[in-house]
Amino acid sequence: MLKAMLWEAWRAMGANRMRTALTMLGMVIGVGAVVLMMAIGQGAQFAVAQTISSMGSNLFIVIAGSTNTGGIRSGGGGGPTLNVSDADAIAELDGVTYVAPTHQGTRQLVYGANNWNTTVIGTTPSYLDARAWTIVSGHAFGDSDVRSATRVALIGKTASEALFGSDDPVGKTIRIQQSPFVVVGLLGPKGQNLDGRDQDDTVIVPLTTAQRKVFGTPFPGSVRVVMVQAASSEAMPQVEKSITSLLRQRHRIREDMENDFFVRNLAAAADSAAETTRVMSLLLGAIASVSLLVGGIGIMNIMLVSVTERTREIGIRMAIGARQKDILTQFLLEAIIISVAGCLIGLALGIGGALLINAITDMVIVISGGSVLVAFAVAAGVGIFFGFYPARKAAALDPIEALRYQ
Repeated sequence: MLKAMLWEAWRAMGANRMRTALTMLGMVIGVGAVVLMMAIGQGAQFAVAQTISSMGSNLFIVIAGSTNTGGIRSGGGGGPTLNVSDADAIAELDGVTYVAPTHQGTRQLVYGANNWNTTVIGTTPSYLDARAWTIVSGHAFGDSDVRSATRVALIGKTASEALFGSDDPVGKTIRIQQSPFVVVGLLGPKGQNLDGRDQDDTVIVPLTTAQRKVFGTPFPGSVRVVMVQAASSEAMPQVEKSITSLLRQRHRIREDMENDFFVRNLAAAADSAAETTRVMSLLLGAIASVSLLVGGIGIMNIMLVSVTERTREIGIRMAIGARQKDILTQFLLEAIIISVAGCLIGLALGIGGALLINAITDMVIVISGGSVLVAFAVAAGVGIFFGFYPARKAAALDPIEALRYQ
């Protein structure tokens, strides 16, 4: 029985191919738009997640305070309010995994006839662990290099290409501030951070080497930044409170005085960026879903026209024994076929469009099975929903009146 109804529905749609195709077009555009927009939105979420993971997880940045000289105040990091002993004390706190005191700035690198201005970071070996930064060639420097202020360096991919091209930089000697440094390791690629800065455009040297031979400081042991990694995201609120309390105590800051340091929660900034991208993805999907609604209304309008045109046919079927349920099923099957066929074509166009955008623009595109199934299910549901009213109207026709209809 169902097979016969399906064949009859297919025959009825084939009798008006152009009208069926135009009706289906609404669903094709709707599903294609939903799949494409969700692929772009999820791609943006994936890109942000990759950027966040490249920065490291559960990180705090403790920044030295500002100075006030002759009424002129420096920004954060301008004052000598943090030192290595503060970092050592923070490392003893519960819930803290890695601590890396850091002193950084921009300097000119020179190798042969090539030169490049980049960020030079003076820090300890814990910095690589906190940032989850790998070494793809060579090796990292150790604590002994920090104690001895050894002139060794780790170089990022961008800086390496600027100075050495495609050659392996390990073992070569570069100059920073006229001081020779031996490159002992090539850092793995990180890409851009959340503010768009190239994380690979950098050179990392031992902290003491940076303080004595690169930047210089009138306050021995002072650092501009201390990077702290908490053991877990759940521990971060308590770790932040502990850092603040410890530093206020060490710096002898009274209760009525402001902190001479700043604590920045990088995880909070990363979560904010991720949430913004997630909302954008949902918004894109919601906007594209409007076209599904339009496609559903198109199906309902055409089905109502079809019911009107086939009123006499409906009357004949009822007269020879067709039940209301049979008529309802017949017209509902037509709506379902139009909807499902439009969904399949729309899926193909949406996936194809997403792959084309990825090939042309290198934009990150993520096509997940879940988004495809959701788009298909919603589109099919819309078709059934809007096809039910015309089917019900056809089933409710009076056989005598239907036979008299001209």
